[in-house]
Amino acid sequence: MAAPGSVRAIDLFCGAGGLACGLQRSGVDVIAGIDVDPDCQFPFSTNNSADFYLRDIRTISGDELKKMWGRGDSLKVLAGCAPCQPFSKLRQAGKKSKDEKWNLLREFGRLVDETRPDFVTMENVPGLASTDVFSNFVSELIANGYHVDHRVVHLPDYGLPQHRKRLVLLASRTGEIQVPRGTHSAADYVTVKDAIGSIEPIVHGQQSRSDPMHRTQALSEKNLHRIRSSNPGGTWREWPEELQLACHKKDTGKYYASVYGRMEWDSPSPTITTQFYNYGTGRFGHPEQDRAISLREGSVLQGFPPEYQFVPAGERITIDRIGRLIGNAVPPILGTVIGKSIMRAL
Repeated sequence: MAAPGSVRAIDLFCGAGGLACGLQRSGVDVIAGIDVDPDCQFPFSTNNSADFYLRDIRTISGDELKKMWGRGDSLKVLAGCAPCQPFSKLRQAGKKSKDEKWNLLREFGRLVDETRPDFVTMENVPGLASTDVFSNFVSELIANGYHVDHRVVHLPDYGLPQHRKRLVLLASRTGEIQVPRGTHSAADYVTVKDAIGSIEPIVHGQQSRSDPMHRTQALSEKNLHRIRSSNPGGTWREWPEELQLACHKKDTGKYYASVYGRMEWDSPSPTITTQFYNYGTGRFGHPEQDRAISLREGSVLQGFPPEYQFVPAGERITIDRIGRLIGNAVPPILGTVIGKSIMRAL
């Protein structure tokens, strides 16, 4: 295995630093992150001790990335986890070619071509795998001399306490490389209880005195009745009729049985989205306490360390802003899996 620091990574679309956090754990030295969202600067730089550049990658040249990497014999990694909205099932029904974000993968490919890093990695929603833009990206990597492996992975198989499927790609110019198989089976998945069962109880609309990130949205009186009528893993069909919404009674309502639901202690959580703090947008009710999960609980289920900082000490925490950072993040455990694969390939 290469010594720590001998592999240097630049993280495009770095977000709050989830991928960087995991790469650092594996021994990859993340030196820089690039994103268009200024809210990402503090969590990325503070937790990962790396430089942050508030830039659109469409304005960045390969020469600029080479300067960030610096001279020397360190091997270079370029990571590009582009925003997934253009590739989601809901968005594919629209006019994909007119969505500017659709071209971000092409911009990533341009930077790979201009810099020829030793390793390339990306992750995104599984739906990306069936698109022409992804096929072209893979073909260009192969034409440039890369060994490529990509696969859709289920993250509980790697120890994440959350049901989340992602497309992962690894490419290497140094030799063969593989997306590794999982380390867990359904019998020993990390559960919601394993992850957040020891976090102190709080009441909806309040926060912990010891951790400002452990805060939740307030529930309306009716939603408080709804969550008290909900069983872990159950659905709104178990509620008294007067608590059910009009949309539940329509034919389309049967497809959204998990909304306003509670998580289960003994299984991984549902996918953590940017709206996980909102009781009505999914199965985001706490298994026991009458509230939605807190920001801290959502970040832990996403795989961030319990001490991960998202805002400076004393700064006001805005739930929707931090929820967006957490929901959009790459789970750090995936960064660790990717980093270990790179280190093994050496």
